[in-house]
Amino acid sequence: MLRKFISVLVKKFPSHEKFLLTAQIIDSSRSITRNMAEGYGRYTYSDTRNFFIIAIGSVTETMENLATAFDESYITPDELTAGEQKCELVFKLTNGYISYPDKSNASKNISNKASKFQTPNSN
Repeated sequence: MLRKFISVLVKKFPSHEKFLLTAQIIDSSRSITRNMAEGYGRYTYSDTRNFFIIAIGSVTETMENLATAFDESYITPDELTAGEQKCELVFKLTNGYISYPDKSNASKNISNKASKFQTPNSN
């Protein structure tokens, strides 16, 4: 959804931005899913998590590129708002993916520690 939005949006940018802002915003928006895909291909949660953190960096980079496009009057306020909303959604979903296993692992560790203190007959 975000990649497609950016892909359509940059068609409005002036031709002199082709190798500058246009290339940067396309790359940053595509980098989000590239890093997620690479993270999924990793064998450990910590490796996957690191790639998802990099993806979040790409989301914020895309937001900055949208702000630059707005500042240069390449996009309208409504387009900026729509792009920021899409970025915020991806940001929140990605953060949720990262934090869920962190919380799960923390609760498992607490449960495991608590079970060490139970006697066999305390069930």
